Amino acid sequence: MSSSQVSSITARIDRLPPTRTVWHIVLLLSVGGFFEVYDLFQMTYLPPGLVRDGIFHAGAKGLLGMSDQGALGAATFAGLFIGEIFLSRFADLVGRRILFTSSLVLYTAASLSMCWQHTAIGICVCRLIAGCGVGAELITIGAFLTELVPKAVRGRAFALCFSVGYLAMPVLAFASWQLIPYAPLGFSGWRWVVLLGGSGAIVAVWLQAKLPESPRWLATRGREQEAQATLLSIEQRVEREYGRPLPPIHEIEAPAPAGATARTPSMWDSAYRRRTWMLIAFNAFLSIGFFGFSQWLPTLLVAQGAAITKSLWYAFLIAFAYPVSPYIAAGLADRIERKWLISACALGVALFGTAFAMAGHSPFAVVFGLLVTLCSAVMAGNATAYQAEIFPTPIRSKALGFVHSIGRLTGIASSFLVALLLQHGGPAAVFALIAGSMAVVIVSIGLFGPRTNGRSLEEIASEAGGEAQRTGSMRVDAPAPAIGRR
Repeated sequence: MSSSQVSSITARIDRLPPTRTVWHIVLLLSVGGFFEVYDLFQMTYLPPGLVRDGIFHAGAKGLLGMSDQGALGAATFAGLFIGEIFLSRFADLVGRRILFTSSLVLYTAASLSMCWQHTAIGICVCRLIAGCGVGAELITIGAFLTELVPKAVRGRAFALCFSVGYLAMPVLAFASWQLIPYAPLGFSGWRWVVLLGGSGAIVAVWLQAKLPESPRWLATRGREQEAQATLLSIEQRVEREYGRPLPPIHEIEAPAPAGATARTPSMWDSAYRRRTWMLIAFNAFLSIGFFGFSQWLPTLLVAQGAAITKSLWYAFLIAFAYPVSPYIAAGLADRIERKWLISACALGVALFGTAFAMAGHSPFAVVFGLLVTLCSAVMAGNATAYQAEIFPTPIRSKALGFVHSIGRLTGIASSFLVALLLQHGGPAAVFALIAGSMAVVIVSIGLFGPRTNGRSLEEIASEAGGEAQRTGSMRVDAPAPAIGRR
């Protein structure tokens, strides 16, 4: 389709009032997000149970002479890397909906297989395969949501999606607290925890039937009739719920960014290269900061003197920050520019993380743990929305998958680095690493990230051309076009 036809579809989506139909789509995506979060954060809670069963070893004398928990985290991050850099790009080829549901089936099947493993290597192989599905799912949700939701409520839509997804955290923490120290019906508690997450495959077929394909994606693939039919169906439902005619369409004419041609754009084009490098640095250090705390929380508490049962109880209390945080993000996401909200949250992680390390295993550890988790979750939710906004639709999944995958590589390294620091320097050394990582996050986003709040996806993409010109010291005398402004 021509750029004007694609822009017309964008304008029609952006003018939609946020009625029940819009939020219903967000909730459907959130259901997949719930199982994604449950599966991903199993690596946080399972190690004590695996050690208790003799499958994992305490300390650094585990699989291949490395920390078994470090190997579990590394296997998960390796799977995330494969899923994000290789599998996620299929969302640009076969569609958002197909890859969304296929990924859900893949990682739930791998998790169910993990229930029957009796060796550390078997556990890690299952986590690797599950990570592939989770990685592809994570990228597809970001692209899907960005393209289906009007620009005025994108921040709140991501907040709602994360609020439902993060409900998995207290569910997972509660199940771990109640089951992992025991063996109900002679079946190890950690196996029950994994088994509970396997129900995600059941909802995959239901989601496949309920979710519409992205009209923006259909438009870029030349499937004009499907794009128009899908969008018309959404418009008709929204108009019935709105009770009056939809607002007028404000057509936008998005000029091609500098360096663009008729071919499919690339994240390495001059227009997008600066953003790609910025997000590479951002994701590399965000992963260390976010997972350095969340992945190791019960282990950090044990290292500070708490018993296993008490550490799981504290982790359960701290997990309530996850479903609460998106409601805070919802109130801020479309009011405060996302790049500054991300930077402020990164600063909070560094400050409250330092306080957590100093609190020992006292109740103050719960307070500071809640604050660290709150800042981390708000930052992660806004970061997902932010990154999905700044690449054009034809390469959104591929570009997102690539920059996210860099964080998975550092996640692999940090899994072993945190184990080493914890063994030789204690929790204080771990949080020194986290604080340094958050400093890089603040600099990369704060100094080099573009603004995105309340702007159409085409406006954000076309601005990249101006960034490329300024970076190349090219003088531009004419003002930037006022795209999408009334």
